Amino acid sequence: MSSKPGEQKPSAQDAKPLPAHVAIIMDGNGRWARKRLLNRVKGHERGTETVRTIVRASREIGIRYLTLYAFSTENWQRPKAEVTALMTLLKTFLKSEKQEMLDQNIRLNTIGDTAKLPDGVRGILQETMAATAENTGLTLTLALSYGGRTEIVNMVRKLAADAGSGKIDPDAISEQMIAGALTTGGIPDPDLMIRTSGELRISNFLLWQLAYTELFFTDTLWPDFSRDEFEQILEAYRKRDRRYGKVTNR
Repeated sequence: MSSKPGEQKPSAQDAKPLPAHVAIIMDGNGRWARKRLLNRVKGHERGTETVRTIVRASREIGIRYLTLYAFSTENWQRPKAEVTALMTLLKTFLKSEKQEMLDQNIRLNTIGDTAKLPDGVRGILQETMAATAENTGLTLTLALSYGGRTEIVNMVRKLAADAGSGKIDPDAISEQMIAGALTTGGIPDPDLMIRTSGELRISNFLLWQLAYTELFFTDTLWPDFSRDEFEQILEAYRKRDRRYGKVTNR
Protein backbone atom coordinates (compact mmCIF):
# COMPACT_ATOMS: atom_id res chain seq x y z
CA MET A 1 0.00 0.00 0.00
CA SER A 2 1.52 3.34 -1.01
CA SER A 3 1.78 6.26 1.38
CA LYS A 4 -0.32 9.38 0.97
CA PRO A 5 1.44 12.57 -0.19
CA GLY A 6 3.44 14.02 2.67
CA GLU A 7 3.07 10.85 4.74
CA GLN A 8 6.23 9.06 5.79
CA LYS A 9 6.47 5.30 5.52
CA PRO A 10 7.19 3.52 8.80
CA SER A 11 10.91 3.00 9.22
CA ALA A 12 12.57 -0.08 10.68
CA GLN A 13 13.01 1.88 13.91
CA ASP A 14 9.26 2.59 14.01
CA ALA A 15 8.28 -1.08 13.72
CA LYS A 16 6.55 -2.43 16.82
CA PRO A 17 7.27 -5.77 18.49
CA LEU A 18 5.79 -8.97 17.15
CA PRO A 19 2.37 -9.88 18.54
CA ALA A 20 2.47 -11.93 21.71
CA HIS A 21 -0.83 -13.61 20.85
CA VAL A 22 -2.07 -14.50 17.37
CA ALA A 23 -5.56 -15.91 16.78
CA ILE A 24 -6.54 -17.47 13.46
CA ILE A 25 -9.86 -18.38 11.87
CA MET A 26 -8.79 -21.21 9.59
CA ASP A 27 -11.30 -20.95 6.75
CA GLY A 28 -11.46 -22.32 3.21
CA ASN A 29 -10.76 -26.06 3.45
CA GLY A 30 -14.02 -26.99 1.72
CA ARG A 31 -13.57 -24.47 -1.08
CA TRP A 32 -9.99 -25.60 -1.60
CA ALA A 33 -11.22 -29.16 -2.12
CA ARG A 34 -14.15 -28.12 -4.32
CA LYS A 35 -11.85 -26.16 -6.65
CA ARG A 36 -9.95 -29.39 -7.19
CA LEU A 37 -13.07 -31.56 -7.53
CA LEU A 38 -12.16 -33.36 -4.31
CA ASN A 39 -14.19 -34.44 -1.31
CA ARG A 40 -14.35 -31.75 1.40
CA VAL A 41 -12.51 -34.06 3.78
CA LYS A 42 -9.44 -33.83 1.51
CA GLY A 43 -9.47 -30.10 2.12
CA HIS A 44 -9.53 -30.64 5.88
CA GLU A 45 -6.65 -33.11 5.57
CA ARG A 46 -4.60 -30.57 3.63
CA GLY A 47 -5.56 -27.90 6.16
CA THR A 48 -4.04 -30.02 8.92
CA GLU A 49 -0.68 -29.71 7.18
CA THR A 50 -1.05 -25.93 7.28
CA VAL A 51 -1.73 -26.13 11.01
CA ARG A 52 1.59 -27.92 11.48
CA THR A 53 3.38 -25.30 9.37
CA ILE A 54 1.95 -22.32 11.28
CA VAL A 55 2.44 -23.87 14.72
CA ARG A 56 6.09 -24.58 13.94
CA ALA A 57 6.58 -21.12 12.46
CA SER A 58 5.00 -19.46 15.50
CA ARG A 59 7.29 -21.34 17.85
CA GLU A 60 10.39 -20.53 15.83
CA ILE A 61 9.48 -16.87 15.34
CA GLY A 62 8.76 -16.37 19.04
CA ILE A 63 4.98 -16.01 19.21
CA ARG A 64 3.96 -16.76 22.80
CA TYR A 65 0.30 -17.66 22.24
CA LEU A 66 -1.43 -19.09 19.18
CA THR A 67 -5.19 -19.71 19.20
CA LEU A 68 -6.75 -21.64 16.33
CA TYR A 69 -10.50 -21.74 15.66
CA ALA A 70 -10.66 -25.46 14.90
CA PHE A 71 -14.33 -26.35 15.40
CA SER A 72 -17.22 -24.03 16.26
CA THR A 73 -20.48 -24.77 18.04
CA GLU A 74 -22.19 -24.24 14.68
CA ASN A 75 -19.97 -26.83 12.99
CA TRP A 76 -21.93 -29.61 14.71
CA GLN A 77 -24.69 -28.83 12.20
CA ARG A 78 -22.56 -30.00 9.27
CA PRO A 79 -23.25 -33.40 7.66
CA LYS A 80 -22.59 -36.24 10.09
CA ALA A 81 -19.98 -37.83 7.82
CA GLU A 82 -17.98 -34.59 7.67
CA VAL A 83 -18.15 -34.09 11.44
CA THR A 84 -16.98 -37.66 11.98
CA ALA A 85 -14.08 -37.12 9.58
CA LEU A 86 -13.11 -33.88 11.35
CA MET A 87 -13.09 -35.63 14.72
CA THR A 88 -10.93 -38.42 13.29
CA LEU A 89 -8.50 -35.86 11.87
CA LEU A 90 -8.35 -34.06 15.20
CA LYS A 91 -7.59 -37.30 17.05
CA THR A 92 -4.90 -38.22 14.53
CA PHE A 93 -3.35 -34.75 14.75
CA LEU A 94 -3.19 -34.83 18.54
CA LYS A 95 -1.57 -38.28 18.52
CA SER A 96 0.97 -37.39 15.86
CA GLU A 97 1.94 -34.02 17.34
CA LYS A 98 2.16 -34.94 21.02
CA GLN A 99 5.86 -35.80 20.90
CA GLU A 100 6.75 -32.69 18.92
CA MET A 101 4.91 -30.54 21.45
CA LEU A 102 6.98 -32.17 24.18
CA ASP A 103 10.22 -31.79 22.23
CA GLN A 104 9.54 -28.18 21.25
CA ASN A 105 8.28 -26.95 24.64
CA ILE A 106 4.73 -26.30 23.36
CA ARG A 107 1.84 -26.31 25.83
CA LEU A 108 -1.53 -27.46 24.53
CA ASN A 109 -4.65 -25.69 25.78
CA THR A 110 -8.29 -25.76 24.73
CA ILE A 111 -11.39 -23.59 24.99
CA GLY A 112 -14.97 -24.56 24.22
CA ASP A 113 -17.49 -27.20 25.23
CA THR A 114 -15.16 -30.17 24.91
CA ALA A 115 -17.65 -32.40 26.74
CA LYS A 116 -19.42 -32.71 23.39
CA LEU A 117 -16.36 -34.22 21.71
CA PRO A 118 -16.27 -38.01 21.16
CA ASP A 119 -14.72 -39.91 24.08
CA GLY A 120 -11.67 -40.94 22.06
CA VAL A 121 -10.93 -37.39 21.00
CA ARG A 122 -11.53 -35.98 24.47
CA GLY A 123 -9.26 -38.61 25.98
CA ILE A 124 -6.24 -37.90 23.79
CA LEU A 125 -6.88 -34.16 24.15
CA GLN A 126 -6.80 -34.35 27.94
CA GLU A 127 -3.79 -36.67 27.84
CA THR A 128 -1.80 -34.29 25.62
CA MET A 129 -2.77 -31.26 27.68
CA ALA A 130 -1.62 -33.01 30.86
CA ALA A 131 1.64 -34.14 29.27
CA THR A 132 2.49 -30.63 28.06
CA ALA A 133 1.14 -28.68 31.03
CA GLU A 134 4.60 -27.72 32.33
CA ASN A 135 5.93 -26.54 28.97
CA THR A 136 6.85 -22.86 28.92
CA GLY A 137 7.22 -22.01 25.24
CA LEU A 138 4.39 -21.46 22.81
CA THR A 139 0.88 -21.98 24.23
CA LEU A 140 -1.25 -23.52 21.49
CA THR A 141 -4.97 -23.14 22.18
CA LEU A 142 -7.47 -25.08 20.09
CA ALA A 143 -10.99 -23.64 20.08
CA LEU A 144 -13.12 -26.79 19.93
CA SER A 145 -16.92 -26.81 20.03
CA TYR A 146 -16.42 -23.13 20.78
CA GLY A 147 -18.76 -20.16 20.40
CA GLY A 148 -18.10 -16.65 21.65
CA ARG A 149 -21.70 -15.94 22.65
CA THR A 150 -21.94 -19.21 24.57
CA GLU A 151 -18.71 -18.34 26.37
CA ILE A 152 -20.13 -14.95 27.39
CA VAL A 153 -23.43 -16.50 28.53
CA ASN A 154 -21.53 -18.98 30.70
CA MET A 155 -19.41 -16.18 32.14
CA VAL A 156 -22.53 -14.15 33.02
CA ARG A 157 -24.12 -17.17 34.68
CA LYS A 158 -20.99 -17.80 36.74
CA LEU A 159 -20.70 -14.22 37.94
CA ALA A 160 -24.46 -14.03 38.61
CA ALA A 161 -24.27 -17.19 40.70
CA ASP A 162 -21.29 -15.83 42.64
CA ALA A 163 -23.12 -12.56 43.24
CA GLY A 164 -26.26 -14.39 44.30
CA SER A 165 -24.35 -16.48 46.82
CA GLY A 166 -22.55 -13.46 48.20
CA LYS A 167 -19.10 -14.47 46.94
CA ILE A 168 -18.74 -11.21 45.01
CA ASP A 169 -20.27 -7.75 45.16
CA PRO A 170 -22.10 -7.00 41.88
CA ASP A 171 -20.84 -3.41 42.04
CA ALA A 172 -17.27 -4.74 42.13
CA ILE A 173 -17.53 -6.58 38.82
CA SER A 174 -14.87 -5.19 36.51
CA GLU A 175 -13.49 -5.84 33.05
CA GLN A 176 -10.65 -7.76 34.68
CA MET A 177 -13.09 -9.95 36.61
CA ILE A 178 -15.08 -10.67 33.45
CA ALA A 179 -11.91 -11.53 31.53
CA GLY A 180 -10.84 -13.88 34.29
CA ALA A 181 -14.19 -15.69 34.21
CA LEU A 182 -13.91 -16.43 30.49
CA THR A 183 -12.34 -19.67 29.24
CA THR A 184 -9.31 -17.63 28.15
CA GLY A 185 -8.67 -16.39 31.69
CA GLY A 186 -4.93 -16.09 32.23
CA ILE A 187 -4.18 -15.68 28.53
CA PRO A 188 -3.66 -12.17 27.10
CA ASP A 189 -6.14 -10.94 24.51
CA PRO A 190 -5.02 -11.52 20.91
CA ASP A 191 -2.87 -8.77 19.46
CA LEU A 192 -3.55 -10.03 15.94
CA MET A 193 -6.41 -11.99 14.40
CA ILE A 194 -6.07 -13.49 10.91
CA ARG A 195 -8.91 -14.93 8.85
CA THR A 196 -8.23 -16.80 5.64
CA SER A 197 -10.47 -17.41 2.58
CA GLY A 198 -11.65 -13.84 1.97
CA GLU A 199 -14.60 -13.81 4.39
CA LEU A 200 -14.84 -10.51 6.28
CA ARG A 201 -16.36 -11.51 9.61
CA ILE A 202 -15.26 -12.97 12.93
CA SER A 203 -17.94 -15.69 13.10
CA ASN A 204 -18.61 -15.79 16.84
CA PHE A 205 -14.90 -16.07 17.67
CA LEU A 206 -13.48 -14.50 20.88
CA LEU A 207 -16.11 -11.75 20.92
CA TRP A 208 -14.92 -10.16 24.16
CA GLN A 209 -11.23 -10.74 23.58
CA LEU A 210 -11.03 -9.16 20.12
CA ALA A 211 -12.13 -5.69 21.30
CA TYR A 212 -8.81 -4.03 20.37
CA THR A 213 -7.21 -6.75 18.29
CA GLU A 214 -5.68 -5.87 14.92
CA LEU A 215 -7.60 -7.72 12.18
CA PHE A 216 -6.16 -9.08 8.94
CA PHE A 217 -8.18 -10.77 6.21
CA THR A 218 -6.59 -12.66 3.34
CA ASP A 219 -8.18 -14.23 0.26
CA THR A 220 -5.85 -17.21 0.59
CA LEU A 221 -7.64 -20.45 1.41
CA TRP A 222 -6.36 -22.07 4.58
CA PRO A 223 -4.71 -25.09 2.87
CA ASP A 224 -2.68 -22.63 0.75
CA PHE A 225 -1.73 -20.34 3.64
CA SER A 226 2.06 -20.42 3.91
CA ARG A 227 4.74 -19.47 6.38
CA ASP A 228 5.84 -16.74 3.98
CA GLU A 229 2.40 -15.09 3.98
CA PHE A 230 2.18 -15.50 7.74
CA GLU A 231 5.48 -13.68 8.17
CA GLN A 232 4.37 -10.94 5.77
CA ILE A 233 1.25 -10.36 7.89
CA LEU A 234 3.34 -10.26 11.06
CA GLU A 235 5.55 -7.59 9.49
CA ALA A 236 2.50 -5.59 8.40
CA TYR A 237 1.16 -5.83 11.96
CA ARG A 238 4.41 -4.37 13.29
CA LYS A 239 3.85 -1.24 11.22
CA ARG A 240 0.38 -0.59 12.58
CA ASP A 241 -0.18 2.07 15.23
CA ARG A 242 -2.26 0.56 18.04
CA ARG A 243 -3.82 3.54 19.82
CA TYR A 244 -6.57 1.86 21.89
CA GLY A 245 -8.74 4.92 21.38
CA LYS A 246 -6.01 7.34 22.44
CA VAL A 247 -4.19 9.99 20.44
CA THR A 248 -0.50 9.57 19.64
CA ASN A 249 2.08 12.15 18.58
CA ARG A 250 2.55 10.49 15.19
